[in-house]
Amino acid sequence: MADPYSTLGVARGASEAEIKSAYRKLAKELHPDKNKDNPKASEKFSDVTRAYDLLSDKTKRAQFDRGEIDGDGNPAMPFGYGGGGGFRGDQRTGPGGFSGFGNESSDFGDIFEGLFGGRGGGGGSPFGGFGGRSAPPAKGANVAYRLSVSFIDAATQAMQRITLADGKTIDVKLPAGVETGTQMRLAGKGQAGPGGNGDGIVTITVKDHPFYEREGDNIRLDLPITLTEAVKGAKVKVPTVDGPVMLMVPAGSTSGKVMRLKGKGFSQKGGGRGDQLVRLMIDIPAEDADLSKLVEAWTDGRAVRTDLGV
Repeated sequence: MADPYSTLGVARGASEAEIKSAYRKLAKELHPDKNKDNPKASEKFSDVTRAYDLLSDKTKRAQFDRGEIDGDGNPAMPFGYGGGGGFRGDQRTGPGGFSGFGNESSDFGDIFEGLFGGRGGGGGSPFGGFGGRSAPPAKGANVAYRLSVSFIDAATQAMQRITLADGKTIDVKLPAGVETGTQMRLAGKGQAGPGGNGDGIVTITVKDHPFYEREGDNIRLDLPITLTEAVKGAKVKVPTVDGPVMLMVPAGSTSGKVMRLKGKGFSQKGGGRGDQLVRLMIDIPAEDADLSKLVEAWTDGRAVRTDLGV
């Protein structure tokens, strides 16, 4: 079993933010989609996901720090009987499918009964005369899933369908502020165990978009406009993640001018949406005789590069 702190490369006293930052960095480096020819990277990706799952859960982290559970989340065993038990499998599918791993915990009652010669003499406690308490039944192992979503779905929190390890499907809404590395917990959707089902842990990857770029909760778009639209001003159609809208380009606009479409960005954790930042880019036609003739009779004598020191 691996120490989750070592797996993520953080100190035991690391803050939640430090743990989250370390996980995101490793998840991006080791993601299977970026390491298709490196099976070891995929194994390490599963390891860091399990480590983050444990350390991001305040209760589990405290239990691990006290020595009550091991790095896999299983109850720690007494007298050197190493934990984990059972077997561990690994399955993978494509985007929207799942990457599952799990283990089957040993029956602690049987182990203690073998160690202490039965449950008698201790009031039902597996520790007998030592006066200890029996370990609670272990929950089933968590199951890890990978979900790849489009840029637009992530921005608008579109519903996503996930196929679970048992073949059933479930529809989930993406969380606000979702980004690559964000995790969702599906309560009770893990493997069965004596103490109930484990959870499903969904790690999300947001795909790139051909012309949108994300800046925090905002979305940036370079919008081509004609010279005529820039000089005279015009109402033009602009794509957004919610569908096309009309934008008024002011007369005399220059390339690089940024206009803001309120509430057309990514959903925010605190509520609301970011904005879409539209940068105007004047597209000049090449070898246009009429345009060349037009500017021959006109000269712009402004010193437009003074601010650059030239």
